[in-house]
Amino acid sequence: MALELYNVGLVVVGIALFGIAVLPRFVSDRAISMPIFFVGFGMLAFGLPIGLPPPDPLEQGTTTEHLAELGVIIALMGVGLKIDRPPGLRAWASTWRLLAITMPLSIAGAALLGWWLGLVIPTAVLLGACLAPTDPVLASEVQVGGPGMGSEAEEAEETAGMEDEVRFALTSEAGLNDGLAFPFTNLAIAFALVGFVPGNWVGEWLLIDVGYKIVVGVIVGVVLGYLTARLVFATEPDTPVAESVQGLEAVAGTLLVYGATELLGGYGFIAVFVAALMVRHYERTHDYNRSLHEVSEFAEQVMMGLIMLFFGGAIVGGLLEPLTIEGVAAAVAIVFLVRPLAGIVGFLGFDRDIAERATIAAFGVRGIGSFYYLAYGLNQAAFPDADRLWAVVGAVVLISILVHGITATPAVRWLEKRAETRE
Repeated sequence: MALELYNVGLVVVGIALFGIAVLPRFVSDRAISMPIFFVGFGMLAFGLPIGLPPPDPLEQGTTTEHLAELGVIIALMGVGLKIDRPPGLRAWASTWRLLAITMPLSIAGAALLGWWLGLVIPTAVLLGACLAPTDPVLASEVQVGGPGMGSEAEEAEETAGMEDEVRFALTSEAGLNDGLAFPFTNLAIAFALVGFVPGNWVGEWLLIDVGYKIVVGVIVGVVLGYLTARLVFATEPDTPVAESVQGLEAVAGTLLVYGATELLGGYGFIAVFVAALMVRHYERTHDYNRSLHEVSEFAEQVMMGLIMLFFGGAIVGGLLEPLTIEGVAAAVAIVFLVRPLAGIVGFLGFDRDIAERATIAAFGVRGIGSFYYLAYGLNQAAFPDADRLWAVVGAVVLISILVHGITATPAVRWLEKRAETRE
């Protein structure tokens, strides 16, 4: 029986990997995204009477946390390697607005909705925190492409670092807010462990969780990113074996930077993204950037497919059963009201076209990062109504996958045509 279950699992994973390889040929230019297929396939595979036990993120909390963690860090490296625009206060103004204004407002809005649902304050804060990060994988249709290489026009654009503002803002936001959601998650954990009584933990949270861990993440990312870039670009792959593994440094660097940062007590998510930026901008016009990006994107798509497959399985296993009408209303409000309104507030006075600002505000895709933070929080402390929390977060991610996956491509095309007519 165990052998049969193992073989059934191999078939299911094999079909999923086959889909990762083949589906882009058919859906890349259509109003539908790949995650929708994998969620549907997961629901089908785990719903059929073939013996596969549906995943249960509550029962398998540690596995869920580490699988989502791996998916996030692989995606963060890929996102950092995509961005052509050099970091800067003015160049990244849209990013800073999304992080400093939109993200805290989104956390507060989701937490208030959780409190309205009857969740206790620690659980409501955890809801807001785990829905803070936007997804660097599921929003691929509205992200920047790979390193701009190949033609003189592309190289000129790369030198200027002038990607489309909508794509750039959503990509850079997804790269950084995955790490910046940690202080809020740790705040929820502190509430669950010690309550709301003011004490030394407040100063410790500000000093360690908000200050030290962010600074360490940035510093380690810069240092290890620079060293990785020096090593990567020091030589050219000039043998068959070297050429066969070119680009693998992207995955190796991801694991190295993340593990080292976590050992030093910093936020590994921030370090991985910063390191990827360092690698990307060390040799901006080097052809090897494309190899690094291709390998990281391949690993990213594999992790996305598997996690969405298990998400679909969890749905048929009863993940959403604790949802009430109020829970569905809260999930809908988080996707269609909280993030868009917070995004609009964040871009008040920003010197960009109103259509671009509205698109950025609307496409705050939720996904794998939310799964990670929720699993991490529940593994660190006891939160009441954990099943309801998973149900609401699962509903938000499912709605986001469906709505944003269907509307992303048409929205981007509309903006491109609108820009062409204005020129």
